[in-house]
Amino acid sequence: MTGVPASAAGGSSGAHGARGPAADGARSEVSGSASGPATAPESGGKPARGGKIAAAAVNQASVWNVANLLTMLRLLLVPGFVALMLAGGGYDPAWRSLAWAAFAVAMITDLFDGHLARTYNLVTDFGKIADPIADKAIMGAALICLSGLGDLPWWVTGVILGRELGITLLRFLVIRYGVIPASRGGKLKTLTQGVAVGMYVLALTGWLATLRFWVMAAAVVLTVVTGLDYVRQAIVLRRRGIAERAAALEEKEA
Repeated sequence: MTGVPASAAGGSSGAHGARGPAADGARSEVSGSASGPATAPESGGKPARGGKIAAAAVNQASVWNVANLLTMLRLLLVPGFVALMLAGGGYDPAWRSLAWAAFAVAMITDLFDGHLARTYNLVTDFGKIADPIADKAIMGAALICLSGLGDLPWWVTGVILGRELGITLLRFLVIRYGVIPASRGGKLKTLTQGVAVGMYVLALTGWLATLRFWVMAAAVVLTVVTGLDYVRQAIVLRRRGIAERAAALEEKEA
């Protein structure tokens, strides 16, 4: 993972200096730990100062980047959202509006952190694990709160959460054969779920309450359909992987 692009780090000379000698000094310190102390060319053989600190800073920047910070923010919003959702007995329009704002921020950061990670090569192992956890945590908290308050049937919450957890487990089971890519239907499902849950979080009445029912119905249908499609892809991927391994084994024995 990289840090901030040089163009955003403060001009040409400063940026080149940070990526040149300083970075080289950090790398020399790391490699020098195995073969001997690293030396700075201009110090006449003396150990380079600050090499370990620079190396630690580089490693830290690889995790503490803007994409991961947005993911952490989304995780921190979960307990705040639940507190706002249940404040005032759970039916106060003002508290529900604040809860909706927290939910909306979480959904927006979900869009931005993935985009930033892919655009600026900020993908990390932490992000790969924390991002899906944050997504499911905020959505699960909202669904459970709504069902607990009687605003949403429990079977809807069960279908959506069951699908999300099931597909996540399925991805892990077939990861040895390949990765199931996110489909357009899956992205549409996520968007529809977010809009539907957001409308249920708000204390809507009249035709808006009727509209949110149909939006949620569409979200449930997309949840089921895309879930079945992922199962189909997993089966095909597994069969193909097994066939390729068998062919490779036969070729090796021959």
